[in-house]
Amino acid sequence: MNSIRRVPSRVKTKMTETSLGAEREHFDKQQLHSISKAISSNEAPVKEKHARRIILGTYREKGAFTFWSYALGIPLSSNSILSWKFCHVLHKVLRDGHHNSLQDCMRHHGNIVEMGQLWGNLHDRYGQLVALYSKLLCTKMEFHMKHSEIRPNLEVTDEVLERVAGTDVNNVFQLTVKVFDYLDAELRLAETVIRQLNTSIAISTTTSGQCRLSPLIQVIQDCSHLYHFTVKLLFKLHACLPADTLQGHRDRFHDQFHSLKTFFNKARDMLYFKRLIQIPKLPESPPNFLHAASLAKHARPVVVIPSEDEPEQQEDDDDDDPEPLINVSAVTMPSMMVPQFDRFDQTSGAANDRDIQIENLQQDLELLRADLERVKGEAQRYITQLKSQINSLEADLEEQRVHKQRALVENEQLRMELEATRRRNAEHEIVQATFGEAETRAQATEQRYTKLKEKHTELVSSHAELLRKSADTVRILSATQQTQEEVERTKQQLAFEVDRIKLDADMKLEEQKFEMKKLKRDFEEKRAEVEHVKGTLQRTEKVGEQLTSSMLALQAEKERLMRSASEKEAELSSLSQAAQLQQSSLQQERERSTRELGELQDKLQEKSRREVQLQQKLLEEQFSLLQGTVSEAECIIQDAVAKLDDPLHIRCTSSPDYLVSRAEATLGSIDKVKKGHSVYLTNMGDAGGLLRALTNFSHLAADTIINGSATAHLAPTDHSDRLTENCRGCATQSLQFLKDLKSKASLQRADPASIRIVVEKILRLGEELRPKGMDVRQDELGDLVDKEMAATSAAIEKAVRRIDEMMNQARMDTSGVKLEVNERILYSCTDLMKAIHLLVLTSTDLQKEIVEGGRGAATIKEFYARNSRWTEGLISASKAVGWGATQMVESADKVVLHTGKYEELIVCSHEIAASTAQLVASSKVKADRNSTKLTALQQASRHVNEMAANVVASTKTGQEHLEDKDTMDFSGMSLIKLKMEEMESQVKVLELENQLGNERLRLGELRKKHYDIAGVPTADLSEGNGLDPSPAPVAPSKPSVMRKPDLAQKPNLPPKNMFM
Repeated sequence: MNSIRRVPSRVKTKMTETSLGAEREHFDKQQLHSISKAISSNEAPVKEKHARRIILGTYREKGAFTFWSYALGIPLSSNSILSWKFCHVLHKVLRDGHHNSLQDCMRHHGNIVEMGQLWGNLHDRYGQLVALYSKLLCTKMEFHMKHSEIRPNLEVTDEVLERVAGTDVNNVFQLTVKVFDYLDAELRLAETVIRQLNTSIAISTTTSGQCRLSPLIQVIQDCSHLYHFTVKLLFKLHACLPADTLQGHRDRFHDQFHSLKTFFNKARDMLYFKRLIQIPKLPESPPNFLHAASLAKHARPVVVIPSEDEPEQQEDDDDDDPEPLINVSAVTMPSMMVPQFDRFDQTSGAANDRDIQIENLQQDLELLRADLERVKGEAQRYITQLKSQINSLEADLEEQRVHKQRALVENEQLRMELEATRRRNAEHEIVQATFGEAETRAQATEQRYTKLKEKHTELVSSHAELLRKSADTVRILSATQQTQEEVERTKQQLAFEVDRIKLDADMKLEEQKFEMKKLKRDFEEKRAEVEHVKGTLQRTEKVGEQLTSSMLALQAEKERLMRSASEKEAELSSLSQAAQLQQSSLQQERERSTRELGELQDKLQEKSRREVQLQQKLLEEQFSLLQGTVSEAECIIQDAVAKLDDPLHIRCTSSPDYLVSRAEATLGSIDKVKKGHSVYLTNMGDAGGLLRALTNFSHLAADTIINGSATAHLAPTDHSDRLTENCRGCATQSLQFLKDLKSKASLQRADPASIRIVVEKILRLGEELRPKGMDVRQDELGDLVDKEMAATSAAIEKAVRRIDEMMNQARMDTSGVKLEVNERILYSCTDLMKAIHLLVLTSTDLQKEIVEGGRGAATIKEFYARNSRWTEGLISASKAVGWGATQMVESADKVVLHTGKYEELIVCSHEIAASTAQLVASSKVKADRNSTKLTALQQASRHVNEMAANVVASTKTGQEHLEDKDTMDFSGMSLIKLKMEEMESQVKVLELENQLGNERLRLGELRKKHYDIAGVPTADLSEGNGLDPSPAPVAPSKPSVMRKPDLAQKPNLPPKNMFM
């Protein structure tokens, strides 16, 4: 040990770097080994030890970079079991790995989505599970990226959940919806797995069943936490929002509750889960969110994972090297370097001591490992016990909270009862005081009784005087009533006031009489108590004084009413004048309204007349547009008929296939013309549909006539004569139909049925002139299509693997700019191959849809035999795609090895784009226009074109980077030298232009030979080159829009046939 301490720092640094490099290499090797073992194509569950080492690797490098660097190289698209186990391992890494693993996994979110979409489109049992699992993983990553405080293993406290939800009810609402979606994704995966197990022979004790069931352990762990989150958030929402608003949330929770309970019960009954996980039991009924007290009854479900080790097979123990917890390489390194340094030579005894120390350290290490495992087991048991104690303490805490609430309610009730008792005592005391006061008032009333009699007589006399004055007032008011009606109302009001006063006086008198009787009765009852009577008389005296004052107030009120009557009379006169002015203004307004109404009626009639005129004008304009369109259509068809007798047209030829396609399009346009004609007869104000149909019909009919004549130039005499005659008949019937449309008298009886008959004859003649396929027997076409499509897929997969090998070789052989250029080119080639593979799969799906939709009661082979031309086109297109993929790989290999030209790779890219276009066109011929698979095929074709353009761009960019462009420096040349260089440059330019012209001529001749060979019988072609191409019609006069692009063509393959 002393010798190790005396090693110089320079030697220590070198040893440290060496040991670190060895450790890193060992780590990478171990991670690769664990990933390859965990994610394999064997239908068996992922072993826990491999997943544990992958997870420990994320903690060692603080992220999942190494995991993804190896995972991206796994061919997930080739095997659904590989994808399923990859999703399982990724779920474990997200749950139990380092917290930085989430960000590393989020960078590859798009790859996971693409994998799910790929397997979701395929009919495969594991493919459906992979699609659901990938959707679950994407939902999990998006949720935890948005809510970073909640870890991916979902083990957070209620305080953290409250902090994440916040106090804003909108945030709580959105978080609840996200948790609902999270739990839905988990339950859909679990239900699909269990449903597949129920419908298959697999059970939980077989490896195939365990392969499907093993990811459900993580699903159970997630579901238990998500269920608790949902309950907490829903109780919080019900505390802030009305119950009707959250009815949808409650319904969704009830559905999830029953699904989760069913899933837990089924999983609990499976033997596979009984030794791996303890599944909690949910309550019999969901919580009642309408009662806040129900939250106290909720218990958080706890999932317990037993700490027993997984049994490992003996065959894997030989391959697995456990990672050492203590690196002893640093101890052994000095002994390896001893011969290099003489000053550190040691005796054999020292070496033996070091060996003994190393053995002791290894023994201590084994003991520490055993102690560590024991401590882990005890810690797991303690954690389980503590979790159960925490659950029980939480339940006790909730119970104590409920008791506290009840005690507070009872305390409030007792306080309210105490206050009521106090109020009753105070009222009792007040009643007693009132009773004493009443006794004293009664004594005072008895004393005033005598004085009350005296005041009573005075009140009677004053009342009589008031009656007389009231009669005078009535006479004055009656006289005023005769003059004005308003004064009468005022008098009535005054009379009412007087009557009210009289009634008040009578009522007061009656009250006084009643009081007197009462006092008299009291006096008789309490005659003995003289003192009490005196007090009553005194009070009565006071009441008399009050009555006197009230009489004076009544008299003053009477005078005020008189003054008010005079004021009302003046106001009435002013109101009558205002009413007269208002009446005159209303009369003027009525006259003005009558005049305006008359003017508006005149304008309305004028507007109606203008609308009738405009409608008539619209009909005339529509008919004039129809006449113009018909005239133009006649000119187009007459021009086509004129070309039949044109001597220059004799040199023009066309193929029967193109004639058939034009005839079919013309038949479709005839149907549209008939439909537009019926619509125009129904509504003659809208001729748009008929105009569009006539325009399309005229061009298609003229195209059919011209191509029919051109086809007749190469046809036998009999067919040529009949075809020419039918073309003239088509023109004659079309002109007659258009003539009927130009006149209103014959517009109703115009019918394109005669045109349809002639066009159908042209169609039959074109089909008779089509060349018959001779490459294979009719009954072998179906098998040949499947073989060719399978061979194409195999060729593409082989190309992808070859490109991967080339990529690895380029990384080892090159570096710097060359490596960057090679990687860019190979990556673009890989993307192109993936796009072609997707295109082939989509084309296969569309082909199956076409066969199923068109074969009817016939078999698949009969359908292929009946549509032999279309079948041969598919075979030709498939061969072209496979050949293009092979050539692409060969060209890329030559470019990377610097033995080929970049132009070869560009030409191959163009050729692959053309070949895939041929495959799309062959599949598109018989597909339904509204088919979703046809739309997907067109999207895949556009994606292939984009990837091909990327290959061309990458190749050109790399070529520019690697080309050495010398700087043109002519400063040291003389005038004569410059002139000589200029002449040499012109000579080279002329030579290159001559070579370019010769190559273009050669390319044209090659293409002509290519088309000629494609049209000969199969036997002659096989003798020439040994290939089996599909025959295609010769099209020497193909239109410009359908002409093959200026690309280098592959040898001995038929051209694209767009009209099968």
